[in-house]
Amino acid sequence: MSKSATVQARMKPELKRQADAILEKLGINASTAISLYYSQIIRHRGIPLELKVPNEGTRGAIRELKDPAYRRKAKKFTSVRALMDDLKS
Repeated sequence: MSKSATVQARMKPELKRQADAILEKLGINASTAISLYYSQIIRHRGIPLELKVPNEGTRGAIRELKDPAYRRKAKKFTSVRALMDDLKS
């Protein structure tokens, strides 16, 4: 049995160009996006998939969290209770 199947789809070239540009920002290719789409169709027995490019604020937060200097100075907690106590104080 083959480990992959081929899917062909016809669409307007501009639609493909715009979608490919967004997928590139998400860091995935069209084949991966289609596989994700099919998996979600099966899981939800419908079409509930929603992927969005993060806004600038979210992208900034992601960059900050990936920064080793930020991670070294960030508070660390050993339990959810300790985190919640800190949030309440």
